[in-house]
Amino acid sequence: MEASGQGFEAATGDGSDAPDVSGASAARRAAEVHTAYEGLLQIRRLVNGPAGTAVPAPWEVRRLPHAVALVLEAAGITPSALDARGLRTRTGYRVAAGAEPGRAEVTWTGPRGGGAAGEEQERLKACAAVLERLGWVCLLYRGARGRRFLEVEPPR
Repeated sequence: MEASGQGFEAATGDGSDAPDVSGASAARRAAEVHTAYEGLLQIRRLVNGPAGTAVPAPWEVRRLPHAVALVLEAAGITPSALDARGLRTRTGYRVAAGAEPGRAEVTWTGPRGGGAAGEEQERLKACAAVLERLGWVCLLYRGARGRRFLEVEPPR
């Protein structure tokens, strides 16, 4: 969420599991996400001309994990979360910088023994569908220990 004096930060899946995720806090967060997402689309319209919202804007490419996380959060996909000790408390997406510059990596993760591995292919395909509608190129891979991940990059 927004920290005092700082701009909006999309949920990457590495944030804390806020104790109050209902009521006024949830409504405030939903409004922040909506405003940020509409801003993303407006910037695309202004920067991309005829291509409109179908192509990522240059700032999205520069801040790729942030842009990808914003799109996923705005689509209503649940981000993972960490507690104060760094342990996963919620199953959901996690967005991080990719192994190579200009790429982001999306994984589906959750608490140990929580079943995230069993649902990751379906959930990552859903994430890819959302991102591809907005012009991102997504490739689903199987990584270490057989876990799947989504590699996201701008169109070439």
